Amino acid sequence: MQYSKDPNRQYHIQVAKGEVGRYVILPGDPKRCQKIAKYFEKPKLIADSREFVTYTGTLDGVPVSVTSTGIGGPSASIAMMELHKAGADTFIRVGTCGAMQLDIKGGDIVIASGAIRMEGTSKEFAPIEYPAVADLDVVNALVSAGHKTLKDTPSRAYVGVVECKDSFYGQHDPADMPVSYELQNKWEAWKRMGCLASEMESAALFIVSQYLKTRCGSLFLVMANQERETAGLDNPVAHDTDLAIRTAVEAIRELIKEDRADQ
Repeated sequence: MQYSKDPNRQYHIQVAKGEVGRYVILPGDPKRCQKIAKYFEKPKLIADSREFVTYTGTLDGVPVSVTSTGIGGPSASIAMMELHKAGADTFIRVGTCGAMQLDIKGGDIVIASGAIRMEGTSKEFAPIEYPAVADLDVVNALVSAGHKTLKDTPSRAYVGVVECKDSFYGQHDPADMPVSYELQNKWEAWKRMGCLASEMESAALFIVSQYLKTRCGSLFLVMANQERETAGLDNPVAHDTDLAIRTAVEAIRELIKEDRADQ
């Protein structure tokens, strides 16, 4: 069914084929798009529709794009599906998270190898038993990029499973929720299983990407760690996403290089 007034453009993100690159960086916040696009060569604003802002430029001569997804799985899945229809097949989410393990501090980077499906969007694509897993090539590119961008900084990179939820305040004020018994019990289980951090989009993106047979990975700036605060440890708070952005851009460059070698 065609929903857009312009049949050549995707309904929500309002881009057409040929206007986005194969490689797309996916921040949540629309205001981060221009910041990310500054790392591209000759970036151009393509569309600004709802929560979806898209710029396209090049990296090493190859078209690349950045599209914001808004907050949560529903809008993130819409962005990915419509970008795929417009020609994209490799995605890196860059965003923020709250750490869960005591050794991870604000200012560090978390790279997701998989995601706990504690949200609703992915359940409309796959049964809950199906795992939400990042693409290995993208994860490896992010790890390699992190070695370069984190060098000579105090930040550390961690790779592992993250938890995805639909309610921000369900994480931060679980005792106030009517289902506090479930939220708190599962949070303790995630921690004991070694879950690194909590965020809101990766589970949906990984599942949709697996369905579309595309590649997707994600990385996050750790803003803070509520578990460190609870334990009485120092809990630095970070807001500057530039390190995570530069890591995502470098990972795209590595994927471009690998894809060229495979041709």
